[in-house]
Amino acid sequence: MAEQDQSVNDQAASGEPTELAGKHDFLREMVQPGLAGLMDGSVSTLAPIFAAAYATEDTNKAFLIGLAASVGAGISMAFAEGLSDDGKLTGRGRPLVRGVTCGVMTFLGGIGHTLPFLIPQFHTAMTVAIIVVVMELIAIAWIRKRYMDTPFLRAAIQVIIGGTIVLFAGVLIGQG
Repeated sequence: MAEQDQSVNDQAASGEPTELAGKHDFLREMVQPGLAGLMDGSVSTLAPIFAAAYATEDTNKAFLIGLAASVGAGISMAFAEGLSDDGKLTGRGRPLVRGVTCGVMTFLGGIGHTLPFLIPQFHTAMTVAIIVVVMELIAIAWIRKRYMDTPFLRAAIQVIIGGTIVLFAGVLIGQG
């Protein structure tokens, strides 16, 4: 609580309106770590999940690998964000809140395209997983537009290029 009081005092001293300061706090403490987590979870888990799926054509194994990748990435990102700074120098807010937010969103980003592998038919599971990936990337672009003032088309192109590269890397590795 003392951190928040100090943050408000610092903002008041700087002449920043309280409403704007609250929006900036929300962006720094929730949106930015959440967006970073969602992007990391959505993109970093693509290669192992799709590589496992194509290498084995076993949806159960692909699901287990996706679950492990999502949980592991979520834990890793939670610690990375929570321990990156205490928020005092950067004003990024409470480390525990940032860490939990980033970790949960990383997990959600990975588990979204993992769940289709509960479908036993390989080609159906792959089709649904690819559709989910596209929806995840569009959601990331929308969040970047909504909260980070990034033009939607630019945000969409950026995340789709990155996601496509990682997806194809996973497919190529799995077919190798």
